[in-house]
Amino acid sequence: MSIEQTLADKGITLPAAPMPAANYVPFVQTGNLVFISGQISADENGLITGKLGDGTSVEEGVAAARRCGLALIAQLKAAVGDLDRVTRVVKLTGFVNSTPDFTDQPKVINGCSDLMVEVFQDAGRHSRAAVSAPSLPFGVAVEIEAIFEVR
Repeated sequence: MSIEQTLADKGITLPAAPMPAANYVPFVQTGNLVFISGQISADENGLITGKLGDGTSVEEGVAAARRCGLALIAQLKAAVGDLDRVTRVVKLTGFVNSTPDFTDQPKVINGCSDLMVEVFQDAGRHSRAAVSAPSLPFGVAVEIEAIFEVR
């Protein structure tokens, strides 16, 4: 089954690929690797802001990370055109806007990791880092960057 069909069957609609907020490009392809710049948490209502451990729940963080994942896939589609060219999600690096004593960054970034496996099945299994940040651009709750392998 195609990735587009998987998305449709699961009722997943990709957002428009976000434009860069500064002097960088949204993706770079070198050889068979596509590096997607960090995607910040946003939905149809705008930015998803907040600090985990200070008023933003783990569940809200997970939802924010999933939205980052949707933006990553949208950027990937803009980069390569056909999502069926994806052979592997190589790595995710997730940043969680959190207090110094918050320790559930991995649970938050699972929102994106779980989406990658849901969409790309076994090819969605990846290496990962999930780290805390004292603040993120525009006060967003989560930012995630990714590396994909394509054919």
